[in-house]
Amino acid sequence: MATMQDVARAAGVSAMTVSNVINGHSKVSEATREKVLKAMVRLDYRVNVSARNLRKGRTGTIGLAVPEVDSPYYGRLAAAIIAAAAPHGLRVAIEQTYALRESELEALALSRNRLYDGLILSTVGMGPRDTEWLTMDHPVVILGERIFGGPVDHVAMPNVDASRAATLHLVERGCRRIAFLGGAVGAEVDVSSLRHSGYRQALEEAGLVRDPALQRRLAAFSLAEGARCAREMVEGGLAFDGVFCVTDTVAMGVLRGLADAGVRVPEQVRVIGFDNVTGSAFLVPSLSTVDPNHDAMAERAVGLLVRRIERTAPGPEPEEFVSHFSVVARESTGGGPA
Repeated sequence: MATMQDVARAAGVSAMTVSNVINGHSKVSEATREKVLKAMVRLDYRVNVSARNLRKGRTGTIGLAVPEVDSPYYGRLAAAIIAAAAPHGLRVAIEQTYALRESELEALALSRNRLYDGLILSTVGMGPRDTEWLTMDHPVVILGERIFGGPVDHVAMPNVDASRAATLHLVERGCRRIAFLGGAVGAEVDVSSLRHSGYRQALEEAGLVRDPALQRRLAAFSLAEGARCAREMVEGGLAFDGVFCVTDTVAMGVLRGLADAGVRVPEQVRVIGFDNVTGSAFLVPSLSTVDPNHDAMAERAVGLLVRRIERTAPGPEPEEFVSHFSVVARESTGGGPA
């Protein structure tokens, strides 16, 4: 069986360089990495992962549990976390929880058994009543709007302030009858309630009357629901000149629904979303949106998790991090194409 030293000799590099390639360190040049990988294949070199993990007490893998994989937002988020984890020599295993509390609890409880060094959990179903599940030695970072003030680190979006800014952007562009398309709005702290709060604050600040008919509840944050709701508002004779959508996915559906109904965007109705997913800049018209700074969120989430993984003594108090945001004005609100 080939050894690391055999690979090093075959590739003409040091054993440390081979180790750096195996562990995914970025300081190795692409040319050197390719030589080492070719030597590993030629010599049929295999890393004894079990032995290495036993020595290190770690697996080099972190878990990421998200509500859905087939989503522009969570796909963008996962890519950012994978990129943020790479400089730490960490790989990312992704689980899907289907936005179910039971699946989130399962991901949390079994993360250690699945040989993750730590877990980043995007919560939708879990809430403040579930904080006892977070009292564990295993490193965990929570992503999302649920479980504020829990016993673990938490990375969240500036949902209220960003939604207020998005709604005021529509007001500044001349909109006076602005619809809000989201989920149920209640006492629970979640994406819809927080973003609706920002929408409401903006209307009050602008001196606009809040019409309950303009606040539409969606069964899901999907393209189909956005399109259906837009067509329904037009066909029902509802007067509106702006739409703030709880996500870009919903906003994309709204653009389709308005086009089907013969409504021109932005000439008749202006539309803005939230998330700045990759495809939003390439629609016709291009979609105005809130950019919540995915990369900063991912880097902070991974950094907090690594801090917990590497601690040799009891860690610091749990940290709450809220990302910065920017409103990206594109064609759907009368801005430029990009």
